[in-house]
Amino acid sequence: MGLFNFLKPKSRPFLNEANFRNSRDTQKHMTPKTLEQLRKIGVNEVSELKLEYFFYTNTADKAELLAAEIAKLGYDVQFGVSASDKKLFIITGWTNKMKMSDEVVTNWTVQMCDLGYQFDCEFDGWGTTPDQI
Repeated sequence: MGLFNFLKPKSRPFLNEANFRNSRDTQKHMTPKTLEQLRKIGVNEVSELKLEYFFYTNTADKAELLAAEIAKLGYDVQFGVSASDKKLFIITGWTNKMKMSDEVVTNWTVQMCDLGYQFDCEFDGWGTTPDQI
């Protein structure tokens, strides 16, 4: 801790517990619906795909810390200022391939929500391209 750290303005929290719980519940609810749509175009429970993920937060420091943690998972990751809102920072990238079963993807989604919350970042969901099959 530096001598002049008290001069550095503290960042306000980005995600309170109530918003985190609501967001996690929403993500858990949306995952099976997204998988249902993927099933209609040939992605089944044993298909393996990489997922593109998205997080948001309010400081570059938080984004950098989360990106470092995600990199430990072996995922591609980058972060920077959001194109749509210059006051936000986005953390995004691609996972390794995983089975597209409801259980695997839902568990992964909850893991990402919880990981984001640890670093005061909100998991904003995932997407994929089915042409990886």
